[in-house]
Amino acid sequence: MIKKPHSDADGATARHTHIQQAAELLDLILNNSTRPADKHMESYFREHRNMGGRDRGFVAEAVYGCLRRRRFLEYVAGEGASPQRLVQIYLLAVQGWSARALIDAGMADVDANALVTRVRTLDKNTLPLSVRTDFPDWLLERLLTQLGETETVALADALNQPATLDLRVNTLKAGRDSVAERLADDGFPVELTPYSPLGLRRRERAPLFNTPSFKEGVCEIQDEGSQLVCLLLEARRREMVVDFCAGAGGKTLQIGALMANTGTLYAFDVAQKRLDGLKPRIKRAGLDIVRMVTIAHERDTRVQRLHGKIDRVLVDAPCTGTGTLRRNPDIKWRPVNLADINALQQRILTAAAHMVKPGGRLVYVTCSLLKEENDDIVNAFLGQHSDFHSLPAAQILARQQVARADELITGDEHALRLYPHRHGTDGFYAIALERDAPPQKSTP
Repeated sequence: MIKKPHSDADGATARHTHIQQAAELLDLILNNSTRPADKHMESYFREHRNMGGRDRGFVAEAVYGCLRRRRFLEYVAGEGASPQRLVQIYLLAVQGWSARALIDAGMADVDANALVTRVRTLDKNTLPLSVRTDFPDWLLERLLTQLGETETVALADALNQPATLDLRVNTLKAGRDSVAERLADDGFPVELTPYSPLGLRRRERAPLFNTPSFKEGVCEIQDEGSQLVCLLLEARRREMVVDFCAGAGGKTLQIGALMANTGTLYAFDVAQKRLDGLKPRIKRAGLDIVRMVTIAHERDTRVQRLHGKIDRVLVDAPCTGTGTLRRNPDIKWRPVNLADINALQQRILTAAAHMVKPGGRLVYVTCSLLKEENDDIVNAFLGQHSDFHSLPAAQILARQQVARADELITGDEHALRLYPHRHGTDGFYAIALERDAPPQKSTP
């Protein structure tokens, strides 16, 4: 939470500056929604090197808070409200600042006391559902159809809170208990994640990148949900495995550890820059089995050379990212062409399937909450590939020592569905598909 201000003059001046900086950054993000908010933020802080760590923390938290609660803030502020007004109302309505605190910080062009009264007397139950949930219309409509109103509101409440800080222990270098002890000794106590056998969690943000544990590669920052979907792969020693959409490589690192740094692990991605960023992480993790390959597209010849040769393939498909709104709230306000995304997902899944050898496994993953990107894609794939069948996720997770695995599965479904309001993770969908082995020849 952003701390309430003191009343001294110097502090009021600093707070006024912070509010102006947050408004300036928020304006940049809202007016260039094709660029991720975190990239805008990185550029802004590079251009304002005089800002201290606490200054940056204030601005970042205020901006992300405004992005999470944008529809509510605009509803309170009225049509055409400036970014500065949105920041001010966020501090007042969400962070609990007083009218006097805002006036001291330069909010002199509006009746702050009247605004406080309006905010304090709002009956949330009478607000339009889009305002209560802070969802754009296109997303709200789909979630209502899938989940119903009660659960959609609960999901929205969870997505509109900052995410926890989850860590994955690198089992190549240390055990979970020993890493927890080390972090506590460094002044950063953690708790065990409730499901993943590899996870640790902090409820508050912390500069863990500067700890010896992180620098020595005994842990990585990775959401518990991301850890769980990787476990569905059940990667083993000395196998050939492909992380088909490796991105920043968090799942690649986990897979390499599960393989005990034996065999061959391909990290494919279309962005050379992302793979370049993975190199120091691989070194820090102590892995030497990863082969990073930049491909032009899913039908690249370097993909086709591996047809029928791979034991396990993970497809973390490009998606709308709606399951990550706790971390990336700006996603809500970007234009979305779902049809184009779905077409790409189908092409990638089909291309990845060709690499799987008979008896091998393909795991399809998205960080999306939407049926169109999950069930519909997999059902269409299975309808066209009769040599693949789904595997029960609960059984796989139980073999992988996942605690309370039955809580993660709905009914007798084979798919894993994770929701922040149910499980405390980012939203994920994952399903394991096995390619049928050829029938054994009968002996005369």
